[in-house]
Amino acid sequence: MNPELEDIIHPGTDLEEADLQNQDLSHASLKAARLEGTELLLADLRDASLDGADLRHANLEDASLVCADLSYAKLQYARLPGADLRSAKLVFAKLQQPNLDNANLEDTDLSYAELQHANLRDAGLENADLRGANLQGVFLCDARLQGVNLRGANLQKAKIKDDGLVGADLEDANLKDANLDSARLRFADLRSANLEGANLENVDLRGADLRGSKLEGSKLKNANLRYANLKYARDAGLTGAILRDEDTLGESLLLPSSYPSPDHEDEEDDDDV
Repeated sequence: MNPELEDIIHPGTDLEEADLQNQDLSHASLKAARLEGTELLLADLRDASLDGADLRHANLEDASLVCADLSYAKLQYARLPGADLRSAKLVFAKLQQPNLDNANLEDTDLSYAELQHANLRDAGLENADLRGANLQGVFLCDARLQGVNLRGANLQKAKIKDDGLVGADLEDANLKDANLDSARLRFADLRSANLEGANLENVDLRGADLRGSKLEGSKLKNANLRYANLKYARDAGLTGAILRDEDTLGESLLLPSSYPSPDHEDEEDDDDV
């Protein structure tokens, strides 16, 4: 850290709207600091402690936040395009409507974070932990999502157009009214997911596990459901969907919503994927 800043860098410090661009703040202790509207363009915040800090409207464009602790931080409307947040900790962070365009969030812990209406275009989210996160209305087009954990996440009305959801964990996720047109969800875990009203046109769902999912009102035209496990999936229509010629799983898709949910430990169908 820059020695000249040592007197003002401490937990709870008030640096609202200060100009700290391009400063070395690595390993800084800024827990619960007041940094609203602060200029942190290109700042080095690697391994910094920013848990509980107020960074609303701060400019963190192209800043390095590798391994930083931002748990419970307030980042509403912050500018983070191009920021490097690899392996950072943002558990329960508030990130409503931030600009994360082209940000690097690889291996980042975003569990239970608030990310409503975030711009995540071209963001790198490889192996990120988004369990239970609120991603309502997010824009995830062209984001890199390989290995991302979205179990129990709220993705209602999200726009997702990505090749990186192959094998993704979306168990219990809320995808109601989400737009997944042409996304690749092959082998994805969608058990008990809410897909009511979702746009699943042209989606690759081959080998996906959709047991107990809710599909009422979803659009499945040209969706590829070959070898998908649709046991106990509820209230879906398969008009225009692509199934194997011999597939008879459609019979289980019209069960009333009161039908008991399957045990996740149920045996897989005999068909090999």
